[in-house]
Amino acid sequence: MKRLLLGLGVAAAMLCAASSAFAVGGVNISWSTCFGENPSASRNRTFACASNAGTNLLVTSFVLDTLQLGAVSGTETVVDILSATDPVPLWWQFRDIGTCRQTALGSNSIADANNLVCVDWAQGQSAGGVGAYTSDPGNGWTIDPSVTLGQHRRLKLAFAVPLAGLQDLTQASEYFSANISINNTKTVGTGACTGCNEPICIVLNSIKVTTNTGAGNRTISGGAAAGSDIVTWQGVGPNCQLVPTKNVTWGSVKALYR
Repeated sequence: MKRLLLGLGVAAAMLCAASSAFAVGGVNISWSTCFGENPSASRNRTFACASNAGTNLLVTSFVLDTLQLGAVSGTETVVDILSATDPVPLWWQFRDIGTCRQTALGSNSIADANNLVCVDWAQGQSAGGVGAYTSDPGNGWTIDPSVTLGQHRRLKLAFAVPLAGLQDLTQASEYFSANISINNTKTVGTGACTGCNEPICIVLNSIKVTTNTGAGNRTISGGAAAGSDIVTWQGVGPNCQLVPTKNVTWGSVKALYR
């Protein structure tokens, strides 16, 4: 498979494109901190794979692609994970019964209180979590012919506020969406899961911003700045452009929370 190195060129482009106010809509994903807090940092995560302690944090955020959106009730997020090897390494196999690191994947909606740029749109009122982590295409999206199902996982998150917590959002602000946590359990020692050292590409495919009535729902995709929708694990990895076609069907995600 062709390989893509997200290096100094992408970092430089992001520095030119990103600012505290974004001119156009898009989505962001970054290691450890919200993208707008430090646009040039945390595009790649390197881990020595020598300990079972610690957690790796991915932070997702979005910028509206419309002037404003009223009565926002929640966010529904799709993240694609792509490996160069088939199947996805055991270290990246989560949730399903019998997977090597079944409980290593988590999520929350706790925004960093130190953020100066990235706004918690829900003001601490949202709740939800991981809805699915699967290789099953389903719902009409397709895999690039050069990628096998075994090389891919799709993560779905859903968060919402209570009726009293509906918010009106505006364009040009970066809004915190959710954190994704990947802990280091079973990296070394008895029962260790192989594949921690293997490069992985992670793409924030889309964030759907939902409204109370559903009439104004907005599905946002593509980086708010150059490359801000892509991060890597362990550096050089698979071609991030080979992620599956974007999907805007969300009934199955909502059903997981009924």
